Amino acid sequence: MIKPKCLKKGDKVAIVCLSRGLLGEPFCKHELDLGVKRLKEFGLEPVIMPNALKGMDYLEKHPEAKAQDLKDAFLDESIKGIISAIGGIDTYKLIPYLMEDEEFKEAVINHPKIFTGFSDTTNNHLMLNKIGLSTFYGPCLLVDIAELDNEMLPYTKKYFEKFFLNEEHYEITPSPVWYSDRKSYGVEELGKPRESHQEEHGFETIHGNGIVTGKLYGGCIESIYDAYMGTRFEDEPEIYEKYQILPTEEEWKEKILFLETSEERMLPKTLEKILIEFKRRNILQNVKGIIVGKPIDEVYYEEYKDVYKKVFMDIDTPVLYNVNFGHSVPRCLLPYGDSATIDYDNKTITINEEIFAK
Repeated sequence: MIKPKCLKKGDKVAIVCLSRGLLGEPFCKHELDLGVKRLKEFGLEPVIMPNALKGMDYLEKHPEAKAQDLKDAFLDESIKGIISAIGGIDTYKLIPYLMEDEEFKEAVINHPKIFTGFSDTTNNHLMLNKIGLSTFYGPCLLVDIAELDNEMLPYTKKYFEKFFLNEEHYEITPSPVWYSDRKSYGVEELGKPRESHQEEHGFETIHGNGIVTGKLYGGCIESIYDAYMGTRFEDEPEIYEKYQILPTEEEWKEKILFLETSEERMLPKTLEKILIEFKRRNILQNVKGIIVGKPIDEVYYEEYKDVYKKVFMDIDTPVLYNVNFGHSVPRCLLPYGDSATIDYDNKTITINEEIFAK
């Protein structure tokens, strides 16, 4: 995998809106302003890409405009990082525009840069990783950098700050607290802390044991399932197949799969259906190990555990549960394609290599 360089003060970072066009809506202006302010406090120079502020209706109808923003951000050698604004449901529609564009693919390889986001941004990660870039399942602009409290959440900020470091390795540790989702993200919430809760579980090994090492790969479980099954958009599997975005059966064997559920809080029976489909495709059997994100607001916490235990009953693949990534708050940073070691006996996660180029 090609790796970007770490950030330093004075670097430009692009803000892209590759899925739901919230960033350009007036009701999000206070979040945009706060996100820009926070990035400047980190010593960065935010660059809002031209189409990112055109609003929900325009961006839903013009995936080519979103694709152009991502392409232009990679082409601009002065930009060192790209931050996704927010998720949504339709960012897979960018894939044909970008995978058919040799100039874009060459820019990704020749001008590698940090790319971070989660949720529907999973689709962008999987595409960029197919091209060969190591990206980061991590903070986005609107709900992380623009956290409405007076500061970014300490755990999320600690992992965001890793973008400025080039550590030889690092551990992902449980957050001592988790936070409820906000009922509103309106301007009236500025300066108000989220409701916080002491973490009572920590990382939990819910199936298997031992120590495994593999390459990190995964994302939002709904996004990955849609790539195979087209539950929301019928043409999505065809697009994924055409550009061979997803791993082959042999490629799955080198990976540690990370999965998390979205803010939609899927029913346990839906999670079971998805995992059974992954099992039918031999994904769960082939990967070296699984890490599962903490469910948002701990909704269905025990029920999801029971589903994993049931589906994995006849599979040896170990499962570590309740890890702080994805839709649950706060969030860590998972580098795609990098070597990680999961110790299921001691419930530890170690990133084994430098995540940036020298």
